[in-house]
This record gives sequence, C-alpha cells and structure tokens, in this order.
Amino acid sequence: MIANEQLRSTGIISREKILSDYRLACESRQVSLLGRRDVMGGRAKFGIFGDGKELAQIAAARAFDRGDFRSGYYRDQTFVAALGELRWTEFFAQLYAHTDVAHDPNTAGRSMNGHFATRWLDEQGLWRPQTDKFNSVCDIAPTAGQIPRSLGLAYASKLFRQNPALHDMGGFSRNGNEVIFSTIGDASTSQGMFWESMNAAGVLQVPLLMSVWDDGYGISVPIEYQTTKASISKAMAGFQRDAYDKGFEIFTVKGWDYVALLETYQQAAHICREQHVPVLVHVQELTQPQGHSTSGSHERYKSKERLAWEDEHDCNRMFRHWIRENEYATNDELDAIEAEAKQVAKQARLDAWSAYQTSMKGDHDEAVDLLQQAARNHPKAADLMAIREELRKTASPLRRDAVSAVRKALRVLRTDTGAARRGLQTWLNRTNAENADRFSSHLYSQSPESPMHVAAVPAHYNDDSPLVDGYQLMQRYFDRLFARDPRTVALGEDVGHIGDVNQGFAGLQEKYGEIRITDTGIRETTIIGQGIGLAMRGLRPIVEIQYFDYIYYALATLTDDLATLLYRTKGGQKAPLIVRTRGHRLEGIWHSGSPMGTMLGSLRGMHVLVPRNMTQAAGFYNTLMKGDDPALLIESLNGYRLKEQLPDNLDTFCVPLGIPEILHTGNDLTIVTYGSMCRIVLEAAHQLMQMGIGAEVIDVQTLLPFDVHESIVESIKKTNRVIFADEDVPGGASAFMLQQVLENQGAYRYLDSIPRTLSAKAHRPPYGSDGDYFSKPSVDDVIETAYALMSESDPARFPMY
Repeated sequence: MIANEQLRSTGIISREKILSDYRLACESRQVSLLGRRDVMGGRAKFGIFGDGKELAQIAAARAFDRGDFRSGYYRDQTFVAALGELRWTEFFAQLYAHTDVAHDPNTAGRSMNGHFATRWLDEQGLWRPQTDKFNSVCDIAPTAGQIPRSLGLAYASKLFRQNPALHDMGGFSRNGNEVIFSTIGDASTSQGMFWESMNAAGVLQVPLLMSVWDDGYGISVPIEYQTTKASISKAMAGFQRDAYDKGFEIFTVKGWDYVALLETYQQAAHICREQHVPVLVHVQELTQPQGHSTSGSHERYKSKERLAWEDEHDCNRMFRHWIRENEYATNDELDAIEAEAKQVAKQARLDAWSAYQTSMKGDHDEAVDLLQQAARNHPKAADLMAIREELRKTASPLRRDAVSAVRKALRVLRTDTGAARRGLQTWLNRTNAENADRFSSHLYSQSPESPMHVAAVPAHYNDDSPLVDGYQLMQRYFDRLFARDPRTVALGEDVGHIGDVNQGFAGLQEKYGEIRITDTGIRETTIIGQGIGLAMRGLRPIVEIQYFDYIYYALATLTDDLATLLYRTKGGQKAPLIVRTRGHRLEGIWHSGSPMGTMLGSLRGMHVLVPRNMTQAAGFYNTLMKGDDPALLIESLNGYRLKEQLPDNLDTFCVPLGIPEILHTGNDLTIVTYGSMCRIVLEAAHQLMQMGIGAEVIDVQTLLPFDVHESIVESIKKTNRVIFADEDVPGGASAFMLQQVLENQGAYRYLDSIPRTLSAKAHRPPYGSDGDYFSKPSVDDVIETAYALMSESDPARFPMY
C-alpha cells in the first residue's frame, strides 16, 4: 500500500519503552554532535553520522529478531545501537581508527566511522552461529554498494526454507525465517545497483525489507534532480504486488511519526518473515541536522526556509513533543534524560580517546627512551637528540610518529655497528611486525580452512580412463560435487535449463532441482551479490559470469565488497564465493576474454585462478571447496571441445594454489605463461626444438597467489633468459609476472639477456580469426621472440632472418 493505513496497536508501546527509545535517540544525537567536533578539532580524519534518522532506525530495530541481518548504510548508528550491538565507546574508537578489535570490533580501525559488522568468525577464523545474533554485514562506503549482497542474504533464507537438505545445517538459519533489513539513503536509489537488486528481489520473492532514508538531498542535490516524481515509492509503484501479480509491498511513513514508524516496521517485517515477500519502506521527511558529512556545511545549499523546516521537523524534537502531548513524561523528566544523554556521550568519548592514546603510549615512550640511550656519548648525539625532542613534543602522537623517528635515527646511525643501533633496529622489527598485523593482516584467510593449506592430490588414471570432451569432464565433475555437498548451489545466466552455454551443467538442474541450479536474468552485479550473500550464510555458491569480459558489470561489487570483506573486518567476516567464468582467445572486442591486469589490480583478497584445461579447473574447484577464501576461476573457452583423459579420482584430486607446473623442459630459455596461452607456447616450444632451441615452458596456474615457493627463478638460473607471455594488454599480467619473478625472486641476477614480455596489442581484438591472429600472441610471435633472444647471444648459431 502506497499510503500507510496507520493500524494503531498498543502492544509495542509502553511508557518504559518510549522513554528508553527517547534516551537512545538523545544519546545517538549527542555522539553525532561530538563526533563532528572531534573531526573539526583534528582528533579524527573524517566523519559521517546518523543524526536525523534516529527515530526510524529505532523503529526498524524493534522489528529485528535474532538471526536477522542488517545490510546497510553508513548512517545506521542508531539502528545498530538499538540492537545492543554498538557501545558508544566503540563508535568513537572507530572514529579515531583504533586498531584493537577489543575497542573497535567492527573493523579494527580499518573503515571510517559508521561501518558496522558482527564478528561471525572465532579467533581461528571459523564460523560462529549466526542464529543467536543480531547480524550486521560490514558496511561499505560506495553508495548502493551494500544492496547486491542484501539480495543474496535474503535469497539464502529462501533456500534454507525450500531445500529440505539444508534443514539440519545448524547455526545459519531458523528454517528461512530471517528478514534482511537493508538500508539506503534516498539519493543512492538512483544507482543501478539498487534498481537491479530490487527487480531481482521482486522476481525471486525473498524476505528483503528495504528502508529508504529520505532527507530530501544527495549531498547538495535535491530530490527533484534525483528521482522520477521526486519519490522513490511513487517511482516504484509498478513493483507493488496485487491479487494477480507478485511483487513488492510498499509503505510510506514519516520519519518523525513514532507510532506510525513502529507499526509500519512491525507489519513490514511480518510480511517479509511469514510470506517471503520483499517490502519497501520509504521513510520520508527525515532531516540532516549537521549536513551530509564533516566535509562541508549544508547552509551552502539549503535555503533558510528549508533549514527552518528541518529544525521544526527534527525527529527527536517531534518525538519529545509527542511524548509530552500524550503525557508519557514531564518536561523535567525529559530534560533529565537529555542531560544524562549528553553526559553518557561525553564519557564515552573521553574513555575511547583515553584508550586510543594509551594504546600507542608504550611504543612512543619506548622510542623516546631508546633515542635518548642512542644519543648518550655518541658523536652524532645532537642529531639524535633533535629527533628525540621532535618526537617527545608531538601532540597526540600516532604510531607513525615513533616509527618514523626511529627510522630517521637508523639513517643517522647507518655506519654504526654498536648496541645503540641494534636496540633501535630490534624495536623497529618488533613494531613493524605488530603494525603488519594491525594494518595489513587478513587479506586472505588465516584459518585452518584456508585453501592454501589444501595439499596436492594428483589426478589418477588407468589404462581404461576414457578421453572425453572438456565440457563433459566439467559436467561429470559438477555432478559429483552436487551429489556430495548439499550446501553447493550454482546460479547464473543459462546455467539451469540448458546447462550453461558450454554445457558444463548439462542435465544437472533436472537431477538436483531448480533450487540448487538456477537460471538468473541478465544482471551480473546481482549475480555476484546473490553469491556473496549466500556465502556469508554458510552456503557454498558457484556463480557464473557467462563470459569474462562481462565481469566489468560486477567489478564494483567484487572489488568493494567481496575482495575486501575479510580484510576490512580484520578476520571477522568471510564469504567463500567461487566466481566461475570463461575466457581467452574468443574473438571480438567484447569477447576477447583476458582482462587479467584489471583483475590483479582490483581483486586483492580473492584468488585468481587460470587453469589451462578442464582437468586443472576441476582440481582447483576441489581445492576451493575445501577452503574458505573467495576466488575467480577463468576456464579456457576454447578447451570445452578438446579431448582430455578423465581422472579416476575426479571428485577428490586437488591442484594446490600458487604452485607453477613445468610443462616442457629446456635449457636455453624460460617461457612463463598461463591459461590458453599454454597450448600456443607448447606448440612454439616444439617448433623451437627443431630449430635447436630448448624452451622451458612454465604454467603459473594461479596469478593470485603467484608462485608461493619462488620456483620460477630456479628455471632462470638454468636458462638465463626469460619471456613472460600472455594475452592481456601490454603492462598487464605479463608485467605483473615479470615484477614478481625479477624483483621478488631476484631473478634479474641470473639474466644474460633483457627479460621480455609478450602480450596482446594495446587495443581489444577485432572480430574474426584474423583479428585474433594480428591482436594476440600467436605461435609465430612466440617462436620469433624466443629466436631473437637466442640470436642476440649467439648470432652465428642463430642468425636473424
């Protein structure tokens, strides 16, 4: 219903609850005001707060049950506090970037304020139960970026309800009775992620409760420039369900109307929970008393009339007026609550700042003392004491101040071999290790279930092992996978009914049901979002991006949300999603299939796997299914019709991550490559043999991680020449491999010739076989590049032709 029917119910209202809600609203407002003051005073870098949204968020929290999920907006501080999941000291600790999980359990200082997260993982990185928690998925700052995964969280409830095989899977669901409370600012509903997700939610019929906090502006841009009809609920009226068509339930409610808010959220949550129908709650007439953020003042773009209206319709002011009007409390009682709220906020701020300062004091004081000791009776005492005094006088010192001072001192003492230098160096080594944990840990899983712990299990064959097409090998692999693990689901365009465009899932939907192998619309962003949400809730999804080039549609969700999740929660949350796609050597500008450099630059936090054939792909899937990291696996598109021998242990053999494989031995030069280029390079190696050149061909197999045992340098020690070959653009993955081997492995020391990269042209390949030949490395290109290297060193034996 577009207009809320104001179903008055007193079951959720009592004097005690009302005054408790008012107290929380006042406290939340005060921490917002103090937070802004801290930013302006230099204690914090930036602040963005939830002032003006307090009442609506309290009402939403009242409808929230244990086991539900909030996938929200970075202004949801009151919502999370109302659930009992945020102490105000934690609010300030995050604002100050306190790196201790005990003080900021949300992100350990890695995200700016307003980014909240429930710690689903224990100290080992293993799952804790979610059903006894008020769950918050770690927020992200990119506008609407939280919405795609909201769809997946809600879709998981549908699977838990409809798939009996999951009913005994404890800790992740109460038989699908969870509601996913997603929140978004009204201006962000203009983003494509929002519309794509909402359309998909209506199609899937999942328990997604979408709250739109509407304060009339997107930073300085008024709603008239943002949304058709200046109203998201009116613009989405076509999504409204009726007696004939499924869709959404749509509510509108004023953000200052306490009773209406409570009733609306109770009814909305009931519809979601019981009927698995998505609901949109458009919360209107909200205000933003401090403006968008600490970056500027809203007086620059709001008229005096608008500012006066906002002051009059402030939800806390309106709530107080309603309490007095209905005689739930006297003015004196409300004044006392407000005074106490100010004191609570001030004390939380004081305690958080003191804890933050104390956390750094030990290292700071120790560095000052070590510098004093180093200066004692030293010829360069004046320089060292100057560094010490600068550090000692630093107001509100940060960790970097002590570290930088010690590094400066070590440069002063660069020729010294005495105890003073050793003491400073020992201190620096220790603090560097501690700071690596504070700022750089948990990019990948550190749990016992890390895929990096999965040992190699070789593929076994016998004399009767059949030769099959690559697509048939994949079909048999997925058949066995789905038979043994009921948590596994697959979804994507054309995955279900026709078994994917290359038949890897042929016949499996009929065998395992649509609830496990599911077709989707053409919506890459929310395919990834569905997968993220499912993986966050203990399932093991494999989601398909039909062709590798289409991954750009989903790249923001992959890089901003999935790849950073474990890192930005410092090991508090994970989503072991497998993204399956296919690429390499396909023809045409939008089907060339090799944007590896983009992936390497964007997906740190995910593994990037590039198997050369379907057997290797199956081995990687087995490894990933035993692990708990997210991964992107790119199958070789031109390998589905090539014959491969079917392993006897197809469902158990494992290909380890980060271990290159030598495909062809040689003593003259090393060629490092991956994926479909392996076949091209191997063909070139065979022809080079006929020319008297022995090329050692190495398949790196995975780009992230890359050669974890640094084995490629051993080949270069033998050959003294190297080519890095791939079909990405110049400076892409070939340059990445070169940097890893020459710089990290120190292979430059063993080279007798300049290292070469052999890549595609700078442009995308045009259509047709000629387009491929003249745009991407061919067998001829590999042969001639290798021959030129040999000719340079021995022109008599290998004359240029």
